[in-house]
Amino acid sequence: MGPAGGDYPRMQDLPVQFVEANGIRHAYVEEGEGPLVLMFHGFPDTPHTWDVIRPAVAAAGFRVVTPWLRGYAPSGIPEHDTDPMTQGKDVLALVNALGDGPACVVGHDWGASLVYAAAALEPQKIRKLVAMAIPPPAAILPTPKILWGVRHFVTYRLPGAVERFAKGDYADIEVMFKRWSPTWNYGPSDVEPVKEAFRQPGCLDAALGYYRGIPLVPPAWLKNARLTMPTLVFAGKDDPIIGPSAFERGRRVTDSTYEVAAVSGGHFMHRESPDEVLAHLIPFLRA
Repeated sequence: MGPAGGDYPRMQDLPVQFVEANGIRHAYVEEGEGPLVLMFHGFPDTPHTWDVIRPAVAAAGFRVVTPWLRGYAPSGIPEHDTDPMTQGKDVLALVNALGDGPACVVGHDWGASLVYAAAALEPQKIRKLVAMAIPPPAAILPTPKILWGVRHFVTYRLPGAVERFAKGDYADIEVMFKRWSPTWNYGPSDVEPVKEAFRQPGCLDAALGYYRGIPLVPPAWLKNARLTMPTLVFAGKDDPIIGPSAFERGRRVTDSTYEVAAVSGGHFMHRESPDEVLAHLIPFLRA
């Protein structure tokens, strides 16, 4: 079971809506009323990742929108691999399409990459930034430990990656869960939504297209960007690849407040320890 203790009934009760943004039909669910908070999932994942976080933030007085990323069914499948520029423009287009001013953005894994890119491109559109499991690009030092931990950035670019990932009824989903969050006691309700998305035509190829589309060296416009908005980053105390010290280095590239929250769990700390995450997230969004 996931942290909700069930099969995500809240997500199932929310209607899937669609909006055109940056040339793609984005699917999303939303909950609550108030200032807009956009939450972006990572890989291998879907908006179900926010099934505990979303209702709690909504109850705190926010309109929470959780989209499926470009290429993740039921969002549209792009014609080309998704590069960092496109990632950032997707966030900004959704802010424009769904809100009436700057928005708070929250991203995990690839979602964190999206919000960093958006903040580099048009910082005035981002009121507050929250990133989970991924430090600011300039803060990441390519140590042997990190390079080994992110070896999938190479293997997912190789021919046949889609077929290999799909073997054993998408067994690699759990391989990645165990590698990145070894302390997470996940269950079928955490895995099935991802399998359901990846079974749709073109979805898994598009998801791996994020790895093909990113340059091995971050572009200068992204790596050299400074964070000018209040920023909160979450580091998993049990993350075997990127520890809290990498997130602390992000202070060097900030021109506003910058908070590091080290919480229990690994890469998927928001699923392992949602109460700890919410104890930091809600006060930050309210401030």
